[in-house]
Amino acid sequence: MKKKVLLMGKSGSGKTSMRSIIFANYMARDTRRLGATIEIEHSHVRFLNLVLNLWDCGGQQAFMENYFQAQRDNIFRSVEVLIYVFDVESRELEKDINYYQTCLEALLQNSPNAKVFCLIHKMDLVQDDQRSKIFTERENDLKLLSQPLDCTCFATSIWDETLYKAWSSIVYLLIPNVRQLESKLNEFANIIDADEVLLFERATFLVISYVQLKKHKDIHRFEKISNIIKQFKLSCNKIATQFKSMQIRHSSFAAYIDVFTPNTYVMIVMSDESVLSTATLMNISNARKQFEKLERSDPSGSLLNH
Repeated sequence: MKKKVLLMGKSGSGKTSMRSIIFANYMARDTRRLGATIEIEHSHVRFLNLVLNLWDCGGQQAFMENYFQAQRDNIFRSVEVLIYVFDVESRELEKDINYYQTCLEALLQNSPNAKVFCLIHKMDLVQDDQRSKIFTERENDLKLLSQPLDCTCFATSIWDETLYKAWSSIVYLLIPNVRQLESKLNEFANIIDADEVLLFERATFLVISYVQLKKHKDIHRFEKISNIIKQFKLSCNKIATQFKSMQIRHSSFAAYIDVFTPNTYVMIVMSDESVLSTATLMNISNARKQFEKLERSDPSGSLLNH
């Protein structure tokens, strides 16, 4: 199941940098060029039975005008998602808004059912006490401009967990059998008496799904974990070592991260000290087949041919 995703934004907005962070392990498979400069980079990214056909569209003025005129139907046809990146400190906000509105017009003509996400990026450049106010103002303006399409906004920065939060939320909304997946995760968590069970996509380490049976005060912990483990995985790659699993023990909990299916890692958090590590690892091993089967199934439950 392939879904076309447009990643757009004016040159300098930071969209290509965020793509290189989130999808560091994916190389562009197809590049179209205009002159000597990259115009569009295509990457195919797999999440369970979902494949994102990601189009990273160059943000230079000549490229943007080309998308809206000569390539309008080709670019905006069969789009599942538009992700538009705004630089929160852009000095050409009016031009940014005009580009965005033109994108929306092209979507309404060619892909009226597309989902729209706006990332208000580089929020780390805004003073802490002003971030919430500025984001809310931008969000309200963009939601109004986007009508009749619905627009979901995120405040993001490459320097904290907000980038992972935004991309995880977007991917979550696209996975067709995510409810069935959550049901299975909930069943698994209850059987092994876990505090939490999380599924991460194997290459990007974005959170695909999770079950929380005990409350935790840090609402950003999943994205923080994604960021930490992703950086650790990249460090392993630099010394020609492949990350496979990790165990963390604390006086009040134990956490296990392990390869789960061909496309996922699982993380299990346990606070019951009486449960041995070997028992948890055995439970992970025993659950793999069921989740691998679910990963290969389409939304109706029938198995796909591989």
